[in-house]
Amino acid sequence: MQRDFRCLWVYEIADNSRTLNVDSTAMTLPMSDPTAWATAMNNLGMAPLGIAGQPILPDFDPALGMMTGIPPITPMMPGLGIVPPPIPPDMPVVKEIIHCKSCTLFPPNPNLPPPATRERPPGCKTVFVGGLPENGTEQIIVEVFEQCGEIIAIRKSKKNFCHIRFAEEYMVDKALYLSGYRIRLGSSTDKKDTGRLHVDFAQARDDLYEWECKQRMLAREERHRRRMEEERLRPPSPPPVVHYSDHECSIVAEKLKDDSKFSEAVQTLLTWIERGEVNRRSANNFYSMIQSANSHVRRLVNEKAAHEKDMEEAKEKFKQALSGILIQFEQIVAVYHSASKQKAWDHFTKAQRKNISVWCKQAEVGNFLFWREEEMEMSDDEIEETTETKETEESSLRWQLDAYRNEVELLKQEQGKAHREDDPNKEQQLKLLQQALQGMQQHLLKVQEEYKKKEAELEKLKDDKLQVEKMLENLKEKVHAIVSSIFIAYYSLSCGTSRNTRLKYNLHALVSVGIISTFLHVHPFGASIEYICSYLHRLDNKICTSDVECLMGRLQHTFKQEMTGVGASLEKRWKFCGFEGLKLT
Repeated sequence: MQRDFRCLWVYEIADNSRTLNVDSTAMTLPMSDPTAWATAMNNLGMAPLGIAGQPILPDFDPALGMMTGIPPITPMMPGLGIVPPPIPPDMPVVKEIIHCKSCTLFPPNPNLPPPATRERPPGCKTVFVGGLPENGTEQIIVEVFEQCGEIIAIRKSKKNFCHIRFAEEYMVDKALYLSGYRIRLGSSTDKKDTGRLHVDFAQARDDLYEWECKQRMLAREERHRRRMEEERLRPPSPPPVVHYSDHECSIVAEKLKDDSKFSEAVQTLLTWIERGEVNRRSANNFYSMIQSANSHVRRLVNEKAAHEKDMEEAKEKFKQALSGILIQFEQIVAVYHSASKQKAWDHFTKAQRKNISVWCKQAEVGNFLFWREEEMEMSDDEIEETTETKETEESSLRWQLDAYRNEVELLKQEQGKAHREDDPNKEQQLKLLQQALQGMQQHLLKVQEEYKKKEAELEKLKDDKLQVEKMLENLKEKVHAIVSSIFIAYYSLSCGTSRNTRLKYNLHALVSVGIISTFLHVHPFGASIEYICSYLHRLDNKICTSDVECLMGRLQHTFKQEMTGVGASLEKRWKFCGFEGLKLT
């Protein structure tokens, strides 16, 4: 089928100073009807030119065209394929007229938005084409869309639309490029010979079936690849264990006596026993092999003890090294504290003082972390001791239970060897032993439950002990700070007086501080200085308000002053803060 196909992409530069035309391989454009050719170019606003470039209409006015602003395009320009190479999205695209043998395709207005499309179905190879001319035939549809790729099937409807199925998925994208084009059959302007193409994705069962088959094939390949990878990474299976024979039994017995081959021989012995190779004929051989395995218990116990001894020595070395590090930390912190005293502190610059303070804090934090690690190690040792005691108790109970079981089994064996006679004494003894065994089992369960309860109580007591110790430390620090501040205040207030006067004044101030503390403790929202002094005047009329306020101001760890109220009702109130920070966690 002979056809002419031509397309041009024009990239416009922002300043409209020039246009760049990108053309592909040139195609011959026969023109059988010059009048139809001139009419088509006139509708596009282009100067009608012949094949050789001569003007067909010498008095043509470009301003009368339908699409102004597009530079003249001569038919001598080579055409492009339907789908050009990708271009930058910020550059506008102008489509050109497409000539076929039986029809002509006119591009849409470049200023209009691109035509809307539905969501692409998976594996889509079928397109919906609407807006066909009423007189359009299947041959014309093939002529237009065969340029996009190989067409497998066309289903045309009587209502001016059709479905086209291509061979590959990428051909659908080429067909979507023609959406929005106006089609005209020949040179006719009849309404039945024109239409506007609308190309969109179509959902077809054949496309979905092929896509699912492809996905299943890919999934099978992926499973096969994973299976091969797992088989490659799977560790090799152990070698098979040989069957029991007298020859193999002698070999295994010799290996059991060798320390280097003991593990392999024990595995073989275990497999034989589980297979049921033990019988009356081979029982002596198996007993000798079990006895050989039992001879290694003492060696393993000695090795374990040696390793435990090495571990204890390593722990002792670690503790010694850690204690040395802690001593050095304390010495460094002592250096920082001595440098922070006023005797040496005044001679350092501001930057040097800042660095010394930062270094001191870092050293104190490091020392604290080391102490925490050591405490945690000590707690781990205690936990290990408790677990060891628990294991010893459980092992002793297990041994007793095993002993009772062995006695029951011996009684059963004796009963089977003896003649089957009705002996009520033996049955009664068997029942008693069974009851004793059940009682021991219940006793074991009760002991285990009691041990768990005691263990939980021990953990709780440990937590309470830690909390009490923390509270005690906080209380000691608080009391030390309060007492030191009180004595500093008393000394500063009584400076310059005689010894007897100072002693009398200190006792009087101590009594005042106790009374004020008790008074403010029962007033949690605080009280003004006048209210406090009015209470003190009932006990001693010689108390001065300024002295009381000065005394309370010096004891910052015991009393604090806050502002309460709003606006004109602002009031200074004193509160007791001696117990702040001593809160239960």
